[in-house]
Amino acid sequence: MTSSPFLESTIDRRNEVIRVSLVVPAAAKDIFDLLASPAGHAVIDGSGTVRSPQSAAPDRLSLGAKFGMDMKMGVPYKITNEVVEFEENARIAWRHFGGHIWRYILEPQADGGTKVTEEFDWKKNKSKLMLKVINAYGKNHKSMEQTLLRLREHFA
Repeated sequence: MTSSPFLESTIDRRNEVIRVSLVVPAAAKDIFDLLASPAGHAVIDGSGTVRSPQSAAPDRLSLGAKFGMDMKMGVPYKITNEVVEFEENARIAWRHFGGHIWRYILEPQADGGTKVTEEFDWKKNKSKLMLKVINAYGKNHKSMEQTLLRLREHFA
């Protein structure tokens, strides 16, 4: 294990996924409740791009739910996501028009904490060349590490 607080932090280009894991001192249910709330996304976002849910977004996500988010990367923009994986207190994932998936996997630990794994899965991305041009892999990897640190701080 490295001196980093991360249990795992990899860019797996062959399987087209970035994976970052960190143990968070909270129950899986509490973490899942935050992730299933679009309003909670800005609280933990490590990229600095997530602002707030749009007014039509549900308070709590579910499988197939669509939710719009106000974003800012240089300029403000809006993005609509659809929940494509949902297993209460264990897994949640969404994607937008680009096709890639943001996924969180929660694994309860014996000490009462939860190993949280965030994944950026670009297997079904519609423009892999664009991801490469904008260095999405490196930027997302760094942002994911920051997101998990913010998540841990939120529950500390």
